[in-house]
Amino acid sequence: MHLVPVPALADNYIWLLHDDEGHAIAVDPGDDTPVEQAIAARGLRLHAILLTHHHPDHVGGAAALHHRHGVPVYAPEDERITMATVRVHDGERIALALPRAGFEVLAVPGHTLSHVAYYGEGVLLAGDTLFSMGCGRLFEGTPAQMLASLDRLAALPADTLLCCGHEYTAANGRFAQVIEPHNAELSKRMQEVASLRAERRASLPVSMRCELATNPFLRIDAPAVVDWCRRQAVDSTDRIACFAAVRGAKDSFRA
Repeated sequence: MHLVPVPALADNYIWLLHDDEGHAIAVDPGDDTPVEQAIAARGLRLHAILLTHHHPDHVGGAAALHHRHGVPVYAPEDERITMATVRVHDGERIALALPRAGFEVLAVPGHTLSHVAYYGEGVLLAGDTLFSMGCGRLFEGTPAQMLASLDRLAALPADTLLCCGHEYTAANGRFAQVIEPHNAELSKRMQEVASLRAERRASLPVSMRCELATNPFLRIDAPAVVDWCRRQAVDSTDRIACFAAVRGAKDSFRA
């Protein structure tokens, strides 16, 4: 399975997954035009659309692609996603004939209450729940919900490739360095990201192994993160309080 991050809107990525025969899936198409351009340029045929949550920059092009290509639209139970043809639920497995692929549906509330991720084929399609070196804002969920969702994703195999919805990596990394200024793996990742972005290349996908070593939201129990929380007068024995403190600091952070 080949992964193609298609830039869209201001800083979104629409993900195309396709096999060697050109059968493709589109994930979170916030705009149909770049998808059409990408599949035409690569000689692909669209067979399915996967949606992680209801925000317009993730679903805005789905209806047009559905009508133009006659493909199913998989989405969580949420009346705000009106173009869905197949509703998915936590723990279900989606089996696609073309391209031949299977994905487990993971409920990951926090950014929104109905947010899901898709895991399969060695890939995590995380939407706006998990970013490289960051996580989504809590627009609808609670810190406890988001932390539980991130813990769930952190338990996936380390070689899983994270595909998320935005190119936020460099800014997230600058905040991560505030939390863990002496993290050598984080410094290495920031150098890699700077090089990729200088060449106008995506910073994604990235392995969960790298995220576990660099992402403060997956490292709430790491000594350096615990120490940062303690210095903020946060009860460092309370994981939810620590997560909320780090997320709150990120909300007000200006790189």
